[in-house]
Amino acid sequence: MYYFFSSLCLFRLSSCNLSERSCGALSSVLSSQSSSVTELDLTNNNLQDSGVESLSAGLKSPHCKLEALRLSSCNLSERSCGALSSVLSSQSSSVTELDLTNNNLQDSGVEILSAGLESPHCKLEALRSGVINLWEVLCICMTQISYDCPQRCCILDIVGCICC
Repeated sequence: MYYFFSSLCLFRLSSCNLSERSCGALSSVLSSQSSSVTELDLTNNNLQDSGVESLSAGLKSPHCKLEALRLSSCNLSERSCGALSSVLSSQSSSVTELDLTNNNLQDSGVEILSAGLESPHCKLEALRSGVINLWEVLCICMTQISYDCPQRCCILDIVGCICC
């Protein structure tokens, strides 16, 4: 059974009533030497910050091949941003797409996340965040990243942001 799961490329587990306890098992699958998972959709699950912290261990594994991570509506706060920043700045991370829409990251969380975005090891190309009132912080972060790494293609998708 474990081999079957590790040979899949896409895990679409949206709205599956997963909790932070599920993330330990997912982390094990992602860090497995035989894992081929490149896309993980955990949208609309109550993972909370502790779940993302558990998941981050697998995401930093040299065996992890994950490129797209969707954590929309997972009841995350700024505390998750530290774990995600660590993943993005990890030399072994292959994450190129991150969806954090409909979470309560706050300005402080985005600032923490920006440290990972500024890392030379960061491969992120698309960041989706539906956080309101974070326009100024995100612009500063993305301007810095664009200035430091002009060759990197970046997509910044801010849904429902108050810009004026």
